Amino acid sequence: MAALTQLGYLKKSHLSAGRCPTSMGLKYYVRHLMTPKSMSVSDEIGVKEKVWDYRNEFERLLKEVTRELAAKTRSLAISTTDQGAIYSYGASNLLEEPEFYNIDVTKTVLSLLDNPAFWFEIISKAGVDPALASSAEIIHLLVGEDLGMEHLEPCGFIYQTYQSGPHRGIVGIIGPARIHYQTIVPTVDYFAELLSTISG
Repeated sequence: MAALTQLGYLKKSHLSAGRCPTSMGLKYYVRHLMTPKSMSVSDEIGVKEKVWDYRNEFERLLKEVTRELAAKTRSLAISTTDQGAIYSYGASNLLEEPEFYNIDVTKTVLSLLDNPAFWFEIISKAGVDPALASSAEIIHLLVGEDLGMEHLEPCGFIYQTYQSGPHRGIVGIIGPARIHYQTIVPTVDYFAELLSTISG
């Protein structure tokens, strides 16, 4: 435990508190140790059927995919385009999580839903150019201090890039940093892949 703390994978918030993963520790877990629990085939087919009729209307398709992602993950789902549009669904899901009982945390997250520049900035910090990104990129995870704003310390942002014909952007969810990564990560990945293939 002490060695992992020294390496930056664990942190101790208070002298009497136990250790918890840092952003670096969570990323290492997700990318190297976690066993993903993918959506069932029937769930994947169900989602595809719900959005299939919008495959020739990309803006509507993106909105419906974002709505379904929020419903499936019970999180706040967010999507962006390289034209600066941002769509979100599921804000009320945040209120089911203890981290968002803190009004400052919730207000900060909700205030960002009308601020595409913030999302493009943090994506850029993660080393992904949203205008050049493709779905081949590894799924991205930003936690706490990665988000670079006061009151977002207890939050996590999981997203994946997509490219659907001429349309490029990201789709993902924001929730507590302790979110169930085993199911959320492959779910976000599936939705990004769906966007990349259904109208490409």
